[in-house]
Amino acid sequence: MPATKTAAPFPSEVSNALADGLVWAIHCQPENASENTPGKLSAEEATRCLEDLSFPTEGWAWLHFDIVHTRSRAQVEAIPTLTDDAKQTLTSTDVGPRLEGDDDLVYGALPAFDDAASDDDRDVCVWRFAMRPNLLITTRRHPVPALGVVYRELHRKKMPDNPAGLVDMALLEFADTARRTLSRLDDQLDRAEDVLLLLDRDTDLGRMGGMLGQVRRRSTELRRVISPVNRILHDEELEIPEWAEDDLKDRSERQIHGALDDLLALQDRARSLQDELTSGQAEETNRRLYIVSVGTTLMLPATFVTGFFGMNTAGMFLTSGNWGTVIAGGLCFLIMLGTWLVLKLTRLL
Repeated sequence: MPATKTAAPFPSEVSNALADGLVWAIHCQPENASENTPGKLSAEEATRCLEDLSFPTEGWAWLHFDIVHTRSRAQVEAIPTLTDDAKQTLTSTDVGPRLEGDDDLVYGALPAFDDAASDDDRDVCVWRFAMRPNLLITTRRHPVPALGVVYRELHRKKMPDNPAGLVDMALLEFADTARRTLSRLDDQLDRAEDVLLLLDRDTDLGRMGGMLGQVRRRSTELRRVISPVNRILHDEELEIPEWAEDDLKDRSERQIHGALDDLLALQDRARSLQDELTSGQAEETNRRLYIVSVGTTLMLPATFVTGFFGMNTAGMFLTSGNWGTVIAGGLCFLIMLGTWLVLKLTRLL
């Protein structure tokens, strides 16, 4: 890992324009959480947090940047107390999750849901962080509701002891939102299961297939996000500083693993219902083919009779007299009745 750069001073032009890319900068003092809410940091105090590893001396600070614009990214890339890898992580456009440790520095990228109005339209975005025991820096390119929830929780005097606790709170919010989504998908499976168990001729199997397909698609999207995070947190080679290990390697790991277990159970149930639906569709297809086959079999004698009497040959009987058509029709009916009796006696009907 590259060594931490502490010699270069924080550029004055960045200090003057710090507020341009800074969404908020607050100071949390957990020991006084019952008495006050997080205090806002001035531009000078925020700049000192980024320059001085020992500031603030009490509690910890949280600086949240919006790096949509080039100027904001330049501000983050100029932070002297971060390693090059940490800076690259904070400004990267990669969407994959990441978690790394370097001495007392922890940095990475974690998933969250975006701020879509409908839960069904919510996509997964990424927010990034770098933290030390007394400082947390987060960045995002799109609004991240989970960070807003955590920000409001801090103002309700629910302050974690260190920045790792805040990251754990954001992961908990992500896991809770994922579980609410899974619960809604599970309700859709309940409705599909009720329909499949009460299968009748009026059941719209096509609509059931669309419902199950939507559940499987959404659950697959969530699995592609949750599984990498779970794998990272279970990585035995991941070295996390002792001050952050309890939050990131214990509580966060349990939260994400629990959400993944719920997701896997949902996918297993969806696959089972998909198999049941496939079986029902095959049964319905066989029933319709059976009806067509019986009808075709019963009409075969009539087809033979009409074909016989339709031959344009001399000496055809029943061509004279007024009752030829009636006799031919009766003959068709009798042969069809005989065919039906044979099918019943041989238990083919």
